[in-house]
Amino acid sequence: MVRAQLQKKGQNLKDLYGDIKKDMDEVEKELRLFSQSPNKLIAEISTYLFQKSGKRIRPALLVLCSKLFDYKGKEHIHLSALIETIHTASLIHDDIIDNSEFRRGIESVHAKWGPNITVLLGDYLYIKTIGLSLQSSYPQVVQILTDISARMIEGELNEYYLSGNLNVAEKDYLDIIDKKTASLFSAACQIGGVLGNATKREENILIDFGRNLGISFQIIDDLLDFTGDEKTLGKPVLSDLSEGRITLPLIYTLNNDGKANRKRIAELLKNKDLEKDAQEKILDIVKSNGALEYTYQKAEEFSLKSKRTIAQFPKSIHRDSLALLPDFVLKRKK
Repeated sequence: MVRAQLQKKGQNLKDLYGDIKKDMDEVEKELRLFSQSPNKLIAEISTYLFQKSGKRIRPALLVLCSKLFDYKGKEHIHLSALIETIHTASLIHDDIIDNSEFRRGIESVHAKWGPNITVLLGDYLYIKTIGLSLQSSYPQVVQILTDISARMIEGELNEYYLSGNLNVAEKDYLDIIDKKTASLFSAACQIGGVLGNATKREENILIDFGRNLGISFQIIDDLLDFTGDEKTLGKPVLSDLSEGRITLPLIYTLNNDGKANRKRIAELLKNKDLEKDAQEKILDIVKSNGALEYTYQKAEEFSLKSKRTIAQFPKSIHRDSLALLPDFVLKRKK
């Protein structure tokens, strides 16, 4: 049932971005400019990083939220590129911690250049982003990006600290993804509001919208680790499980499937590098107890909250695009 729901054909991102296509093209140009450096190694790795565009949801959120308030300037392009660069830096560090071999269907930077160079590049991108944000004519933007970068790293630290801990509670999991993922969604939306001279109340609405959308996005991401297709995902399925990451499907299973299966899962997870057979046994347990359905329902809850939140703004083409993003998030396959 869950797999069928996830595989329903949903709105295409290109359709959702239709009214901001020119802006998104400009963001891509800006990212390519960020890749340029007199340092050949930085230029080489940065070009490699940005060769595949990904979903660009975070930059699109910033652009759409600024246009909710009829923003006419150009700074949204630069700041959208900075938001995407922070996201990229976080993925680089994430791959080092998880020892991930692939990202978006290609070798991870960590796998291609090694951990020492990769951690330095991640640091470089974070610092460069904050430095470039100082050019903004909106002082609040620098504070937002600084605070969010710290929150994302805090979430990463918490996740690593709780890695392999079978007593992780759902609230702990939600706190981690709120910091690691949803905080950048919120920041993108908030900065869009700042550019558009939104009121404090309107800013808070945008923050709330981004947070709920980001949490829904990450829950679906974690669900796809159990239900997705390796070719579509661009990385091995059950990679989170292999890396010791305890996500919602497993949390539900451990708390709702009796002592016998809890003990069985604990035994199977003793080895960090899970064999294929062990992975399949855990997957069979998770599939049999309603954990996947529960996880999808949780993603739906946060998705619905985000839709209700954005509906508080007057109807417009940009509000409609924002309101469709929660549906896309629920139906995505990668």
